[in-house]
Amino acid sequence: MLTTQEQNTLQFIRNYIAQFGNAPKFKEIGLGIGVNSQGTVHRYVQALEDKGYINRIKGNSRGMSLIDLPMVSPPVIPLVGKIAAGLPIEAVEDQQELNLSEMFMGPDLFALRVSGDSMIEAGILDNDYVIIKKQPIAHDGDIVVAMIDKTEATLKRFRRRSNSEIALIPENCEMETMVYSADRVRIHGVLVGQMRNYR
Repeated sequence: MLTTQEQNTLQFIRNYIAQFGNAPKFKEIGLGIGVNSQGTVHRYVQALEDKGYINRIKGNSRGMSLIDLPMVSPPVIPLVGKIAAGLPIEAVEDQQELNLSEMFMGPDLFALRVSGDSMIEAGILDNDYVIIKKQPIAHDGDIVVAMIDKTEATLKRFRRRSNSEIALIPENCEMETMVYSADRVRIHGVLVGQMRNYR
């Protein structure tokens, strides 16, 4: 059983080999999965080797190959139709499957657990999980993970007020918009999904 980061590492290696015809170096893997520590990358790669997903040739920085394994079905749940959240509609069963790996997994995705109620009017509640696509840029209106002064991370709606000012807007009418000079804010990713457990 692979951890999420091990799955991301394996998927990146697969994609890299398919695109370039050889294996990536540790530094390239780290850049691809958003991990700065080569020691951490080495641990993920070693786990993939130990679990039988890859072979490695010692002393060769690109000496890595994939082991052909039986295809494992992605995590899916039945998608049985639609449900009205506005006007009632006829309940019609439409048996399909919802592929959770396509929605919530990938080398550019990571998850965060929400703490606080600054985004409740966007439907994002305390203890929800948000799925973030790792990217350094955002468009006006995106909900983003922003790092302020390289120390404080926050989930807010992004708006560029000028070339020199960025507004981070809470979705809670009791809270005020935060405005920073652009050089104080770094975008780490954009919201692409959300999960909530009612159990």
